[in-house]
Amino acid sequence: MPISIEILRKFWGFEQFRPLQADIIDAIVSGKDVLALMPTGGGKSICFQVPAMMQDGICIVVTPLIALMNDQVAHLKNKGIPAVALHSGLNFYEQDTALRKCIVGDYKFLYVSPERLQSVDFRNYLVEMDVNLIAVDEAHCISQWGFDFRPSYLEITILREYFPKVPMLALSASATERVQKDIVKYLSFKDYSFFYSSYNRDNISLSVFRTESKANKVLEILQNVTGTTILYCKSRKLTQDVASLLQLHRISADYYHAGLTQEERSFKQEQWMQNRIRVMVCTNAFGMGID
Repeated sequence: MPISIEILRKFWGFEQFRPLQADIIDAIVSGKDVLALMPTGGGKSICFQVPAMMQDGICIVVTPLIALMNDQVAHLKNKGIPAVALHSGLNFYEQDTALRKCIVGDYKFLYVSPERLQSVDFRNYLVEMDVNLIAVDEAHCISQWGFDFRPSYLEITILREYFPKVPMLALSASATERVQKDIVKYLSFKDYSFFYSSYNRDNISLSVFRTESKANKVLEILQNVTGTTILYCKSRKLTQDVASLLQLHRISADYYHAGLTQEERSFKQEQWMQNRIRVMVCTNAFGMGID
């Protein structure tokens, strides 16, 4: 049995990979850079988590959202896989301790924001790490033609200078041909493999409603459709107002936005993940990558 299947079975409990996952993993293990376009929920994280587990060393994961970092780190820890996320919610001592543990091999995954790569102090730790893979999530953020351009993503190429022989995996659920060319260019891909998975999702439907009152329509949907919900709003104030409205109608709800402290955000996310809060009313700071 291939070691990749053994790892998949042991830690994730699956008997086989989804389409493209095995091919992506094989390309990475062979040392090639990879650009993979897969839909949200298509199993992108396994494409770097499994090959990282197959080799000695640590995998650096660059991702833009704290909520997404915490979500993936929590899932890995639940599987018995040591992982850590560096973010603004950690003090200097906590960051120093985490990075030293990365150097000595206590962690298999280090999640960082692209802004972290601009720190000279962080780079000083970086050079001492045994890195086996670099994964770039939401890779479309590197292109000014992308819908969510983030200039700090242009700093990711600095990792090439530190780890010229380490393969890099760029992942996105949305990248036009123009954006794909920018990803390849700005991440300095040369001999790379490209994988594309259809965005068709038979188990997802999209409905658009024209209504005079969005609040009434939201209440109607929540009162007739069961299950956990994410409700996106365009402003921080609106998240609080809508959450209060839902609470008045005895619907379990809370709000989330970038103006909260890290402790508040972590607590609210944990409440939602554990089904103690049914509806999270949020800005896009909550992140589309939440599992």
